[in-house]
Amino acid sequence: MQRRSKGFVQLEWVCPNCDGRNPGPVKTCQNCGAPQPENVQFHRGAEEKFVTDEKSVAAAKAGADIHCGFCGTRNPATAKTCSQCGGDLAEGKARQKGQVLQAPPTPPKTLICTNCGTENPGSSQMCSKCGAPLPKPQAPQPAQATPKATPSAKKKPNWLVIGGVIGLLVMCCVAIVSLLVFPSKSVQATVTGVQWQTSVPVQEIRAVNYSNERGSPPSDAYNVSCHDESREVCTERVEDTGTGFGEVVEECHTETEQYCSYTRDEWTTIQTYDLSGNDLFPQYANPSIVSDQRLGDASEDLTVYFNTPDGQEIYSPKSVSEFQQFQPGSVWTLKLNALGGVVDVER
Repeated sequence: MQRRSKGFVQLEWVCPNCDGRNPGPVKTCQNCGAPQPENVQFHRGAEEKFVTDEKSVAAAKAGADIHCGFCGTRNPATAKTCSQCGGDLAEGKARQKGQVLQAPPTPPKTLICTNCGTENPGSSQMCSKCGAPLPKPQAPQPAQATPKATPSAKKKPNWLVIGGVIGLLVMCCVAIVSLLVFPSKSVQATVTGVQWQTSVPVQEIRAVNYSNERGSPPSDAYNVSCHDESREVCTERVEDTGTGFGEVVEECHTETEQYCSYTRDEWTTIQTYDLSGNDLFPQYANPSIVSDQRLGDASEDLTVYFNTPDGQEIYSPKSVSEFQQFQPGSVWTLKLNALGGVVDVER
């Protein structure tokens, strides 16, 4: 597994005192001045751009910030004493780092200030008119033209609606099955004719070539030629550095698959002999074969034609023994589905 850093992006944090959104490197709330508590985590911002400023990059690489053990103020990892109270930071606690941060929701085009109603760009943190903190962008909701400030609690699923949709789908499936499978009416019908067609394949062993088949070749293959194809698969994530910046990390590994070309000797149909007729006694061809040939599985296509008061109907028996019951001129009861297809027959 190869790991490489692609750079750093600025994170955000939300002040628990006033809900103000703040850039990750800022240690006190820009709206109310409250310091960032130790338990308030960073999250990814709506807009992510790689940090290019050397001072910011150095801060991101310096190590996790330290919260003073006396007053709780957040200080950079390189500090020895607290910038607020002067306390020894040896008694402080470093912020957690290394957590993988979830991707932010797609930012809306605009955010409405809950204080004055002004529209602001979706990536803004403070209202351009009154300076009030703007709500954190939420995942877009259906049928909402403008994003609204919503509680962070997860919305419970509407089981009534879900149950209704599932019920509707089940009803549709039952209706389709009923139309095709279950008879809706019966009619008297007379057999006006029958038809059969039989097929007998002749097979022989022939060399069959396969090209670039994935995986290992069969044990009976010959003329085998294999090669490996490799591709690099990479995943990207953002890790919290504990400094207000996130490190964009890419991990890559190589996946290799084998592809083979080979030849196999297989029974292959070289010719099919067909017979047809209009009586109740299907016949099968009996072609001559040589020592390295064989007859494949014979098959038949059986059809019965009926005359009904509503016109002609066609039925396909499932076996030769059933087919031989349909003597021309005999009368049968046909059970038809809603679409007019023959579902079953009775004498």
